[in-house]
Amino acid sequence: MGWFIQDAWAQAGGQPDPLVSFLPLILIFVVFYFLLIRPQNKRQKEHREMVANLSVGDEVVTAGGVLGKVTELSEQFVQVEVADGVVLKVQRHTIGGVMPKGTVKSA
Repeated sequence: MGWFIQDAWAQAGGQPDPLVSFLPLILIFVVFYFLLIRPQNKRQKEHREMVANLSVGDEVVTAGGVLGKVTELSEQFVQVEVADGVVLKVQRHTIGGVMPKGTVKSA
């Protein structure tokens, strides 16, 4: 049987170094940090700054895709005019982005 299957021999030696056994886990965490955690935190910070810097007259798009112009601001809510005489009250954190001036008229 030695032709097809090699014999298994016990390895001589002691325990492997604990640092070496944790090295793959540490490397995986570092990769996750730089590829997932850090970019997500950066996007959250940029969104918080964008929402904090909203002003009346800004043209915005909500997370639901509604395009309009900011008419009134409060601490938690924003009033967005989506058409002449049609005003929606949305939460501040649902603002997805600030659009360039003139976007509402061209849409």
